[in-house]
Amino acid sequence: MNSINHVKNALSELDNEVEKILLDWSIPLNEKDNLMLPLLLQKKVLTQTLEDLEYLRDNPPSPNQPCGISKYRDE
Repeated sequence: MNSINHVKNALSELDNEVEKILLDWSIPLNEKDNLMLPLLLQKKVLTQTLEDLEYLRDNPPSPNQPCGISKYRDE
């Protein structure tokens, strides 16, 4: 799956950005926290997305399987 590779690349880039912030001694600690928080939140979402995509790759749904959304609809 091409999307899995894109997510892995994005995670790698986020790791590089976090590492740059951590290694920059000119940034005060509290500012490092503020800079890293959005990156770590993005990483959390991308990690979950990667896990979901890998699960779907390894356990594809059967063809013509209903999505199940209809049970939540009002008739």
